[in-house]
Amino acid sequence: MSRPTSDVQAFEAHTTDADLDDLRVRLAAARLPEAETVHRAAPGPRRWEQGVPLADLVDVVNYWRTGYKWRSFEARLDRIGQFRTTVDGLGIHFLHRRSARADATPLILTHGWPGSIAEFIDVVDELADPKDADAPPFHVVVPSLPGFGYSDKPATTGWGTEKIAAAWVELMGRLGYSKFAAHGGDWGGNITTVLGGRFPAHVLGIHTTFAEAPPGLTTDGLTAAERKWTEETRDFWRHRAAYAKQQATRPQTVGYSLVDSPVGLLAWILDKFAEWSDTEDSPFETISMDRVLDDVTLYWLTRTGASAARIYYESHNSLDPELRVDVPSAVTMYPRDIEKCPRPWVQARYRQIVRWRSPETGGHFPSLEVPEYFVKDLQEGLAAALAANR
Repeated sequence: MSRPTSDVQAFEAHTTDADLDDLRVRLAAARLPEAETVHRAAPGPRRWEQGVPLADLVDVVNYWRTGYKWRSFEARLDRIGQFRTTVDGLGIHFLHRRSARADATPLILTHGWPGSIAEFIDVVDELADPKDADAPPFHVVVPSLPGFGYSDKPATTGWGTEKIAAAWVELMGRLGYSKFAAHGGDWGGNITTVLGGRFPAHVLGIHTTFAEAPPGLTTDGLTAAERKWTEETRDFWRHRAAYAKQQATRPQTVGYSLVDSPVGLLAWILDKFAEWSDTEDSPFETISMDRVLDDVTLYWLTRTGASAARIYYESHNSLDPELRVDVPSAVTMYPRDIEKCPRPWVQARYRQIVRWRSPETGGHFPSLEVPEYFVKDLQEGLAAALAANR
């Protein structure tokens, strides 16, 4: 297997002390609104009815300003291995962790919004060199989406999920990986679907936590549990998706706040970690505050609040209704994810489902909420996909 070409350059993240000092000054000077008006006497989901509760936000802001250590996150990225390359005129940043095992399969992991490469830093090592000798090893590649993190911000329209998927094929080829497996959730799930559907000659198999059915399917024949899934998903898009409509139609407008105010950025993202995770009250029941702040701080320091929001403008409802995925596919539907698609609907697009799981716990961020289960599920799902491809 070839080594990275000259088109791929090593990258090292290092934020200036001045930028970190500026962040702390802005946090100390934040102007906060009054508390929410919903009942908040005891922990519970109702505390979040109007968004992030003031008391919770104050706690996180204080920790962000006085206790959180960004340098430790930078060091972890450097230990994994960071690189950049230019595809179609746009600089793409990615993590690359090669396995020590000779039988490793190349694997690309794609994040979504409001996630980032921070979603995967706790699972990369175990995927590359699993403690279980019987588990499949992977050469792991984790790119930052265009407009996210240390990837460049597109200066023109056109960087939707179809173009991103094509860029991932080019990226993997430059690393010597002409054939590879792919995983993704959220926008990463959409991109992974496009990879499997458009590039079957390169994609050995996929694993997704965000399988999307083609439009217009009927609920006839679905079980009661499957019907409940469709109702919950419909309720989400009708009543809890204002953020998506805003970012799909006016990303520039909300972008000013996201780039200018660290507290505004934190609240915009923390709201989603709370609502989309499998918890009763706070996202910090399952996800560490440090990991959430790794994600938010990455957005802040790279000034990508607006550019990341534009993926909705580029790609909202853009998945080709006729796209079919014939490569082996493993699908996992976590119970507290925001979209859950019944298997009969999924099978209308993904024609070779080799493994299907619907675990009892977990939400939209499984690599952070249930990392041990996530790794095992990904290993077993991709093992099934690779076996079917032989």
